[in-house]
Amino acid sequence: MKVFIDGAAGTTGLRIHERLAKRGDLSALTLPDDLRKDPAARADCMNRADVVFLCLPDAAAVEAVELIRNPETVVIDTSTAHRTAEGWVYGFPEGNGQRERIRRAKRIANPGCHASGFVALVAPLVRAGVLSADAALTCFSLTGYSGGGKKMIAEYEAADRDPLLAAPREYGLSQSHKHLPEMRVYGGLNAAPVFCPIVAPFYAGMEVTVPLFGKDAVGGVEAIRSVYRETYRAGLIRYAEAADENGFLSAAAFAGRDDMQVTVAGNAERILLIARFDNLGKGASGAAIQNMNLVLGLPEETGLVLG
Repeated sequence: MKVFIDGAAGTTGLRIHERLAKRGDLSALTLPDDLRKDPAARADCMNRADVVFLCLPDAAAVEAVELIRNPETVVIDTSTAHRTAEGWVYGFPEGNGQRERIRRAKRIANPGCHASGFVALVAPLVRAGVLSADAALTCFSLTGYSGGGKKMIAEYEAADRDPLLAAPREYGLSQSHKHLPEMRVYGGLNAAPVFCPIVAPFYAGMEVTVPLFGKDAVGGVEAIRSVYRETYRAGLIRYAEAADENGFLSAAAFAGRDDMQVTVAGNAERILLIARFDNLGKGASGAAIQNMNLVLGLPEETGLVLG
């Protein structure tokens, strides 16, 4: 099977390339540096490939899709461009019926990192009636700086970096973060949550938290736990009882891995729904490889790092 990465020089593209290089069942199509941005050369590779990964800015990803004429080419887009677009399948296999949709799809939109944790926590509760689709939710999400790409990585790792980078920094202050549309749609909600993303001075890892008042969750904590146990019996997401790390839960606990842990903390009155994973793993390149494996009829964990 032939695979091509359009945008292989970016953070996600590089991680996908590293993963594919370790696979003996796939053949990577590559371009020399001087042709990496040449439309004709890119089109040739994309139309010869069985699977194309788009690791591009949104506008460039839309343009790249227009270059593909081969009806058998499967496209996995890691940008935001197509996540709620008609004709595209959302690449979150653990969603309701999504695994089979992905297996049959030719156009797959890889989920956003923050959105992956939010959807994992909220969507099964809305489907089960534990949360109302009209629920007014908030989401607090910590991420490592690698999620910001090469420029941000360079800023954080510079010897003379800005002292302000030594502390966590909140962003998305306008409440128009690009992940909000998919969080609403695939969370099963009628309104987007109030979203508080924070980038912190560690390389990789993510911790997404959705706080609830107990009165807003039908059946309370036990109903939530029951839904998670039933929903995440298989796949790359697992429910676990809250692991007390001396009273803390680290956002870096799943760095370097491609799975996700969901858990419930708090008490009957105030509940915390928490998802921990790697923003570059289950939040990006790991999810893209999982989707490719499903399309190719392989075990979805092939080539991934779990546990």
